[in-house]
Amino acid sequence: MAEQTTSSIVIDAAPADIMGVIGDFPAYPEWAKGVITAEVVKDGDGGWAEQVFFALDVSPIKDEYTLAYEWDGYDEVTWTLVEGKMLRALDGAYVLKDLGNGSTEVTYRLALDVSIPLIGMLKRKGEKILIDTALKGLKKRVESL
Repeated sequence: MAEQTTSSIVIDAAPADIMGVIGDFPAYPEWAKGVITAEVVKDGDGGWAEQVFFALDVSPIKDEYTLAYEWDGYDEVTWTLVEGKMLRALDGAYVLKDLGNGSTEVTYRLALDVSIPLIGMLKRKGEKILIDTALKGLKKRVESL
């Protein structure tokens, strides 16, 4: 993975519950800010999606793209860009660590590259906004279920 941005949050839920929300792509527009559409285009093993099409509109990024997912139980899910219009690369992961007290530390790693020139600082800021928004949305969604 290229240079990446990482952030973590603690969610009051078990890893299985959190991974269940992460893997429920059709529900993303209900809680993931900027996600207009999330459609599973190819199912994988064990009921997990293997490829998912997204339509995203979160400034400064507006794009339609497809991601390929790899699932490691309830511990980790990673993804890579299959194809996109504006995005050239979008590699990321959710890494879940059971804290043993009914809560889980969720770490989100993200590296993106866009076809339009962006100063490194702006790209990192975009990654940080995407990560923070995703983690806060995930926490709120999981803890409200």
